[in-house]
Amino acid sequence: MAPTDLPMPSMGPLSRVAPKPMRFILNWGRRYSLWVFNFGLACCAIEFIATSMSRHDFIRFGVIPFANGPRQADLMVVSGTVSDKMAPAVRRLYEQMPEPKYVISFGACSNSGGPYWDSYCVTKGVDQIVPVDVYVPGCPPRPEALLNGIIRLQEKIAAESLPERYTWARSHSPSGETLLRPPLNPPEAPV
Repeated sequence: MAPTDLPMPSMGPLSRVAPKPMRFILNWGRRYSLWVFNFGLACCAIEFIATSMSRHDFIRFGVIPFANGPRQADLMVVSGTVSDKMAPAVRRLYEQMPEPKYVISFGACSNSGGPYWDSYCVTKGVDQIVPVDVYVPGCPPRPEALLNGIIRLQEKIAAESLPERYTWARSHSPSGETLLRPPLNPPEAPV
């Protein structure tokens, strides 16, 4: 059975009548327990590591920096230049993550190709491969920018309803195989 043949996850028939405090508690739990899978490809990966160190310490926001692998991760942070040769690996690792899953595109290279946007072998943004929730601009972005992106993602998680998310994904998926969702902010223009 291929991964695309699996049934769509559901929250059950009573999820629509669940009280708002229960939804708040569930979203609060997901919001403050994000296991991160760092897909670091270039210099932005160093800024990701700096964000996880004691000076910036994103663990205080409920972000656990290093999941054992994509199957234990909720959040993928793609940082650096994504080449066309690396794109299938990014896609494969994203597909291995369990739902609900989130993606942060960290830096100009992963947002739009950065200074290499006109190269024949550079993917023009990770959103060409996987759906992105938050774009963090910069070349390389400062650790504070990643902290801001994490906070924006947490605000999105706090406001989302999983049944609505899956309904939106089914209606907007071109082939029915990928869960898509609208990003919080548009990608930056090529440098």
